Amino acid sequence: MHYPKLVPNRVCTTDVKVYQTNGINRDGSPKVATIFEGKCFHNQKSMQVFNADKQLITLAGEVLFNGDIAPNYDVISGNVKIGEREYKINASEKAKNLDGTVNFTRLELI
Repeated sequence: MHYPKLVPNRVCTTDVKVYQTNGINRDGSPKVATIFEGKCFHNQKSMQVFNADKQLITLAGEVLFNGDIAPNYDVISGNVKIGEREYKINASEKAKNLDGTVNFTRLELI
């Protein structure tokens, strides 16, 4: 069965890089592992949520991707670079279709 794309490619116009830092290189710089580099839909609507420790966090926005940007990861963590600004990933979500395939990926940014 064919499911509709909730985040179509035509709305994904913002260049983005999603990456993690894993350890330190010999020269002291952080090792960067790129998870995804491409286009996304970026929404800069700020909102406040409570974390697990019941502390109030202000989110800087969210990014939406068509499909699964990281099939090897169940939970996406790390940083997002949009233009010259860097954001930290607060939470990730992979919205699935009824057959188990991923329809879109959503990352909340701090």
